[in-house]
Amino acid sequence: MGPRAWAEPSVWTQRMLAALEQGVNGGVWFSLIDKVFSPANLAAATARVAANKGAAGVDHVTVEQFCLDAGNNLKGLGEQLRRGTYQPQAIRRVYIPKPGSTEERPLGIPTVRDRVVQAAIVHVIAPIFERDFAPTSYGFRPGRGCQPALDRVEELLGAGYHYVVDVDLKSYFDTIPHERLLQRIGEKVADGRLLRLIESLLKAGILEGLREWTPTAGAPQGAVLSPLLSNIYLDPLDHLMAAGGAEMVRYADDLVILCRTKAEAERALEQVRAWVDANGLTLHPGKTRIVDAQTDYFDFLGYRFDRDKRYVRPKSLERLKEAVRGKTRRTDGRSLAVIIGDLNRTLKGWFGYFKRCYRTVFSGLDGWIRRRLRSLLRKRERLKGISRHGADDRRGGRTASLPKLGCSA
Repeated sequence: MGPRAWAEPSVWTQRMLAALEQGVNGGVWFSLIDKVFSPANLAAATARVAANKGAAGVDHVTVEQFCLDAGNNLKGLGEQLRRGTYQPQAIRRVYIPKPGSTEERPLGIPTVRDRVVQAAIVHVIAPIFERDFAPTSYGFRPGRGCQPALDRVEELLGAGYHYVVDVDLKSYFDTIPHERLLQRIGEKVADGRLLRLIESLLKAGILEGLREWTPTAGAPQGAVLSPLLSNIYLDPLDHLMAAGGAEMVRYADDLVILCRTKAEAERALEQVRAWVDANGLTLHPGKTRIVDAQTDYFDFLGYRFDRDKRYVRPKSLERLKEAVRGKTRRTDGRSLAVIIGDLNRTLKGWFGYFKRCYRTVFSGLDGWIRRRLRSLLRKRERLKGISRHGADDRRGGRTASLPKLGCSA
C-alpha cells in the first residue's frame, strides 16, 4: 500500500506526494507548520477525533460539545498555532486494570482541543516516517495490524524458527526519553516551530487527582500522537535487527524475535539488550526470555503459542470472562433476549479476533457462558442450586433452549 492510498488529502498534495516518493534533498522536510494549522487539516483532524470518541480531558469539554461549535473552536485554534501562542493543557491521568493481575495501566487523556492538534500533526508527519519504516513493524500503521503480525509469527514457526526471544520493554510508553525522541524526529523534520510544538505536547503537565507534574520522559498512552512517536523511536531497532538477519515481529512495544538456533537467539537478545541500554529504555528482567517453541510457550498479542497450537493468553481470556460476568449477573433485570444481544456484541468481536485458536477454547467457553445464562434463568424460576445442562434439558424447561452465542464455533 503506497502513500497515495492513505496520506491525508487535505495535507498531502500531488506535488508533495511526488516529493515523498522520490525523496527530498537530504531526506529532511522544511516548512511544515503551516500544513498543521491549515483549516482543511484541522477540520480533518476534528473528524478523526470525533470518530474515535473518547472521554473529556481536564477542561471537561466533550467531543460533542467541541464539535457543536467547531467553526469558532478551530478558527481560534488555528490562529493560536499560526501565531505560536498555542499551549497544550494538562493531560488527565486515569488508571485501568490489567486483567489477570493486581497492576494497573496508566492512561493519559488530553483535552479534545489538544487531541485535534495532535491528529493534525500526525496527518502532516506520519507519511514522512512511514515511507521508511521497517516492514517488521505492524502496530498503528496503514494496511497492517495484529492479524498480519500473528500470521508472520506463525509463518516463521512453520519455517523452522523455533527459538523465540520474547522481549518485554518495561513501561515503554512512560520511559521514552524526550530529547532523544526529538532528535530522532529532527532527522527528517527540520521545521523548528513544529518540533517545538511536538515538544510542548510531550512536556504537557500530567494531572492525577489534585497532583500535577511535568513529565521528563514518555508519550502518554491514550494520546493521538503517541503511537506514531513510539514507532519512530523503535524504528532504528527494527532496522538493526533486520540488518543482522534476525526475524523480528513488532507491534508497538510488543515484540518477538524468531531464530533457527539457540545461539542465534542469544546473539539477538544481546543485541536488543545493548540497543535498549544505549537508548534509555529497560528490559523487564522477569519477562524477557528465550523460548524453545517446540517444548514451551510464548505469548504475543493476546495469543498463547504453545508448540503447534494457538490458544488465548490467560490474561486475555480473563478479560473476556470479566466482561461476560458483568453482562450476566443473576440480579440483571433485563430480558434474556436483551442480555444475549448485548453479550453477543462482545462475543462476536472477541471471536473475530481469536477465531484461529485451537477449537477446544471455544467449546469450553461456550459451555461456561451457557451455564451462567442457565443459572440466571434458574434464579428467575426460583430454582435452587447451580445449572446442570443435562438435568435442565431433561426437564424440558426454558433453560434447555438458549439462542446461539457469538463464540459458538
